[in-house]
Formats: sequence, C-alpha cells, structure tokens
Amino acid sequence: MTSALKNIIYNCRQATFLIEKRIAGKITAAETLQLHVHLAGCSVCKIYQQQSILINKVFVGFGNADFKLDEAFKKTLTEKIEKEINKN
Repeated sequence: MTSALKNIIYNCRQATFLIEKRIAGKITAAETLQLHVHLAGCSVCKIYQQQSILINKVFVGFGNADFKLDEAFKKTLTEKIEKEINKN
C-alpha cells in the first residue's frame, strides 16, 4: 500500500480537513478520492461530515446578520477551550 493511501486511511485529522475543504468548494479530484477511501471505513468521519454539512446549512440561512455573544458566554467558552488545550 502506498504511503499516501496509508496516510488518508488512518488519518481522521486529514479527512476532516478535506471534508471542510469540500464544503467550501475547493477540493481536487485526488482529494475527493482520498476522502472517499477514508469515509468508506470511518464511521466517525461520516458522522462528522453529516454534522458539518448541517451546521453550514443552518448558518448560511442567517446571511450577514449581526450576531453577538454575551460576555458571560464568551468567558465560559474561553475557559473551557483553555482547559482542553492545557490537558495535553
């Protein structure tokens, strides 16, 4: 098995990147094939793809409306992110 094929089969990080890239409409034919191969054997990335598509559909409907998070929510979210980052 070639190195490139091994990389995509066992690399969910690369697959999720390609999923997002495809949703943005900027994926090559080779990347489409790589993603297809990965998704054939990875149910977790299939779910990620479904959720990502749904999230994009929801937010596209909002257009350019001004959304603002309240300060308490931002603080809580920042703390959770920093806690997760510092776990490693």
